[in-house]
Amino acid sequence: MTDSGITRTTSTFTDRSEALGHFFQRAGEAPRFVAYDEELGCPLHNALATLEWTIAVGILSDSDLMHAARMSGEAAAAMVERRRDGQRIFVYMGPRMDAPPADPYEGSLLYDEPGVRAFEFAQRAHALAHFLRATQGVGGVISMLSRRAPELMHVRRWLGALFQPPARDVSNLMLAGWFATSGGGVLFIPAKPDGAFIYDEVAAEG
Repeated sequence: MTDSGITRTTSTFTDRSEALGHFFQRAGEAPRFVAYDEELGCPLHNALATLEWTIAVGILSDSDLMHAARMSGEAAAAMVERRRDGQRIFVYMGPRMDAPPADPYEGSLLYDEPGVRAFEFAQRAHALAHFLRATQGVGGVISMLSRRAPELMHVRRWLGALFQPPARDVSNLMLAGWFATSGGGVLFIPAKPDGAFIYDEVAAEG
């Protein structure tokens, strides 16, 4: 049990295929992330602090759908989906020095502020390509193998529950994660070469 009204289950696996099979079975049709580099994973040590900061300064909003993200201690970058005038738009936001110029036919500069540069794209593929150019995918996750990208409000809620307190001996390096209204689950890569994969899930009681 984490907080009142939230249940928590933790499973360990020595076999990667069994761990992933369990993850996808539990995720079902829920929006999910998969690490771009499965050996490195996505570091979550500073993820909550990064998300809270970006929301506080107006870079991200709770209603954003997160198609790709890198949330490290040194720098954070994200590619999100938003609605404007009934149309979907895709926005890349990342460190100003790390963000290469967007090709004119792909996207347009949204804002260029100290520390942050953002570009707007009409096509998900172009936005995702820009995210990968800027980050090389290092330490990132991408929304795939699901019909919808995770909503930021659910990512914040369930990551917060997972880290209060975190499971013992977990690496905090996400291999895959799913986040929905009713709950969320994260599969962590082993903390050491001969260690186990840990799957941690939280859900609202009801």
